[in-house]
Amino acid sequence: MFDKNLFPFDTEKMMEMFKTPDFSKMMSDMKFPAVSPEELMATQKKNMDALVEANKAAAAGYQDLFKKQVAIFEETMSEAQKQMKGFDASKLSPESAAAQTELTKAAVQKALANMKMLAETAQKANADAYTIVSARIKESVAELQDMASKLQKK
Repeated sequence: MFDKNLFPFDTEKMMEMFKTPDFSKMMSDMKFPAVSPEELMATQKKNMDALVEANKAAAAGYQDLFKKQVAIFEETMSEAQKQMKGFDASKLSPESAAAQTELTKAAVQKALANMKMLAETAQKANADAYTIVSARIKESVAELQDMASKLQKK
């Protein structure tokens, strides 16, 4: 069904490579002039460590965001309950309607301030994660340039 002469890629060998649990051993079998497998593995470990740190930073930021959302929701519900207890439509006068309008205006302003604070918290979480990944990318490029210069010298 599959002619290996037409396409010499051996899937069985490829699958065996992925079954090997020790990637450093797998890398040691590969020959790269002037580049040690240990250097490549160290670089990849640094990349993975940076991703782990970025995920931790993002998770911490989003956990903070979630806590703030819950606190805002609880406060909003508490305030709404207080307003509903004191509201009697049968005793609505121009003065109480004006007071109710001012309360509604204050609630809307507070909601907008809360939305801004939540957006800033989310932006900070993203920025923290980006900073970690960005720094690692710069380091990785420098490492690759160093490896390339070693190749050119040989």
